[in-house]
Formats: sequence, structure tokens, C-alpha cells
Amino acid sequence: MNQLSDKQLVELIDKTIKGFQGNTDSLASAIGYLMIGRKFGWRVMYFMHSQSTVRKYEKILDLKSEDVMPEEGIWARKAIAYKAMKAVSNFWKAVKGEVAGVKSKEVLKLR
Repeated sequence: MNQLSDKQLVELIDKTIKGFQGNTDSLASAIGYLMIGRKFGWRVMYFMHSQSTVRKYEKILDLKSEDVMPEEGIWARKAIAYKAMKAVSNFWKAVKGEVAGVKSKEVLKLR
């Protein structure tokens, strides 16, 4: 994983905005995905979003999540998806939707 510096992150977002054509809802969602993913990690993000949504955001941002996000971020345990992720025996089957009831976008307040 290549953690982006703050400067690199701003440059990536500026480059993405400059080159973007389409609905700004998708652009804003992709940027939000990147910002949240930096703290939650790509594994949690894969449990929060469908594969097609992840691919869409990665295409907009011109990156692979695994290249710019930690596998498990510092706030991963805030995510309900984190608990589900830890409970499944096959991560990739769960991500693909082959395991029911493990996807969640909910987060908890850390104490």
C-alpha cells in the first residue's frame, strides 16, 4: 500500500476533478469513498459497497483501492461491516455477495 501524503491526496482529487466529465454526484461519491477509505481501509469499503460501485469509483479516481488505502484502517472497527468481515470465512465470497447479510454502510461512535 502506498499511503498518500496530504499533498498527494489534494493533487489526486484536483486531477480527478479537472479531468472529470459526467454527473457530479458520482464525482462527489468517489471522492468521499477515497476519503473514508483512507481511515476505514479497503477491506471495510468492499463490505460497504458493491463490486460495481467500487469499480466505478476506482475508474473515476483512476486508482486501485488497495494501492492507496490501508487493508484495515485505524477506524475500521467503527464499521458494522468490520464485524461481519471478521466473522466470514471467505472474504472474497462475502464481497461478491455469495454470503448473505454481511454488507453494511453503518458506522458506530468509538468510545
